[in-house]
Amino acid sequence: MNDQWPYSTPGIADELFNRNEVPMTKEEVRVLTLAKARLAPRQTVWDIGSGTGSLSVEAALLVPGGTVYAVERTPRGLEATQSNIAKFAVANVVLISGAAPEALQELPDPHRVIIGGSGGRLAEIFQLVMHRLQPGGRVVVNAVTLETLAVCQQFLSEWGGELIQVNISRVASVGKVHMWRALNPIYIYTAEKNREEV
Repeated sequence: MNDQWPYSTPGIADELFNRNEVPMTKEEVRVLTLAKARLAPRQTVWDIGSGTGSLSVEAALLVPGGTVYAVERTPRGLEATQSNIAKFAVANVVLISGAAPEALQELPDPHRVIIGGSGGRLAEIFQLVMHRLQPGGRVVVNAVTLETLAVCQQFLSEWGGELIQVNISRVASVGKVHMWRALNPIYIYTAEKNREEV
């Protein structure tokens, strides 16, 4: 909780984030992603492909005493993430400039990993994540393209876990009437590292 978001639940309104023309994980998808991650105090979280930093900010509010490492490779994304870290005054977010998986090498082993952007290197990133993830740790991948979905289907075969599709629509005014406007469908893949896989 803070002055910008005085609640103990995720779901910060999209319009409260600075965008800088960077694609952003929508509010409802953030809520589901964070629920699937099962965040807790004092955890170390990697947010790979932080974009606007919306997930990093929300995760930081849910892991008091922990640290969120927001990893971003694009200048606009870095600027947007930094802007939102400052706006929401989350002191437990560390912004990492660089591309995964190389930018992950020096980070502490995570309890939770959220992957929102991979620069086309998802399979490579995922293998490193599953190697570094602490026992009982969880990884959540948000996919919007069919190519990313195909990689997630391979993960499902190899690692198990869960793959869901989410369709969200919002009511919008169109003249004197109201209509449903659909957001892009998104796929959320979640896996847990069993203690025996250490």
